[in-house]
Amino acid sequence: MRAMSQNALGGPEVLTMVELDRPEPGPAEVLVRVHAAGVNPADWKIRATGGHLGQPPFVLGWDVSGVVEATGAGTTIHKPGDEVFGMLPFPFGNGAYAEYVTAPARTFARKPAAVDHTRAAAIPLAALTAWQALVDTAATRSGDRVLIHAAAGGVGHFAVQIAKARGAYVVGTASAAKHDFLRGLGADEVIDYRTEDFAEVARDMDVVIETVGGEYGRRSLRTLREGGVIVSLTLSLLDPGLHAAAAERGIRSEAMLVEADHAGMRSLAALAEAGRLRPEIAAVLPLEDAAKAHELGESGGTTGKIVLTVTP
Repeated sequence: MRAMSQNALGGPEVLTMVELDRPEPGPAEVLVRVHAAGVNPADWKIRATGGHLGQPPFVLGWDVSGVVEATGAGTTIHKPGDEVFGMLPFPFGNGAYAEYVTAPARTFARKPAAVDHTRAAAIPLAALTAWQALVDTAATRSGDRVLIHAAAGGVGHFAVQIAKARGAYVVGTASAAKHDFLRGLGADEVIDYRTEDFAEVARDMDVVIETVGGEYGRRSLRTLREGGVIVSLTLSLLDPGLHAAAAERGIRSEAMLVEADHAGMRSLAALAEAGRLRPEIAAVLPLEDAAKAHELGESGGTTGKIVLTVTP
């Protein structure tokens, strides 16, 4: 099978097309023919540094949408021919930049019929991150006031939609050029982080989804009411004093890493099928142009997700 691999750490140019043996599904696993693979910031960060994967060679990618080709012993929830989408177990289940992947069957959920493979591949990692932050960690409820940083980004634009689906009042930070886009997703207020201090504008927040890092965590504490929660999704940039500073204000502080989640994927599929979760696609490129996809992602300022098409 074809796959985009790398033999060294470095820039996008280290990504090269190779031929690898097609994997075989083990017990409770499925073999999926990949139709599209989503691209995430984790991809280019690990390409450059190795991250949790260490030294290459390895095949990047965690977002998959495709068709089940075969099942391993004991698999009951998927059958050959099923259209599925999901996030390969993060961070060690990588391999989406390939024509085939194997993974535990419950990594995948049925692809919403209303969403094609390209759009479905844009959903898993970013939307699961938003779901697990808002629903599982912050327990967002109807009427909550939610502040979402980088609200037009991959995680952010899903977080806006999920928070609105939960009945929350949503405030997002983004550059002025993206305000109309966010209002179209349902954001109630949008703050231009370039010209306004969000810590002076947003008040009495119940939940903050922090996706930027640096000083954003400490500044976000000023927006939260006592008893609120801040969820940091930037583990490598987490301010080590944030937990103590939050505790002093009576605020809960959590640092979260996304996990493979069958129940979460089914919830996201239901929202997408109902038209309440719409992935914004920044660019679609063929698998062999993975390096260009990384260049585009690393340039910053993209709205939504980049997707690689693998099987026509």
